[in-house]
Amino acid sequence: MKESKYEKHYSEEGFWSKLKKNAKEAGSKVVYSGLLLYFALQSPKTPLRAKVQIYGALGYLILPVDLVPDFLPAVGYVDDLGALGLALGAVAMSIDQGVKLKAKDKLKDLFGEEALKSQDILDVDAETGPEIDMEIGITDDPKAD
Repeated sequence: MKESKYEKHYSEEGFWSKLKKNAKEAGSKVVYSGLLLYFALQSPKTPLRAKVQIYGALGYLILPVDLVPDFLPAVGYVDDLGALGLALGAVAMSIDQGVKLKAKDKLKDLFGEEALKSQDILDVDAETGPEIDMEIGITDDPKAD
């Protein structure tokens, strides 16, 4: 399996450090996308091929120097979001309801309850499969019954 050139930049410590320092600047969509990938990476259900893609995308997010520098206002995280979005599309089958619940719980810790209702988060969820009700853990997927 071919290793991404960004995979070597991933570390769990680096991921959490970047998130804690830059969550507000990055925005809830970047953070939620990163959290989905992080928790999918932790899941034993995620196949190795998907994990390699996730390592690459999260490595790119952590990388201090990338295509568009993160410190640029309004555009600094556009390239990171693109890399995360590509990885999410590639590994969507590995993002189950447990992964979504963990990501949303952490997102709520970082941004508050209102972030869960934002259109950005709803859009990411639509790209990664059926939605869940955070209160009772019910999906809107008719196949889940």
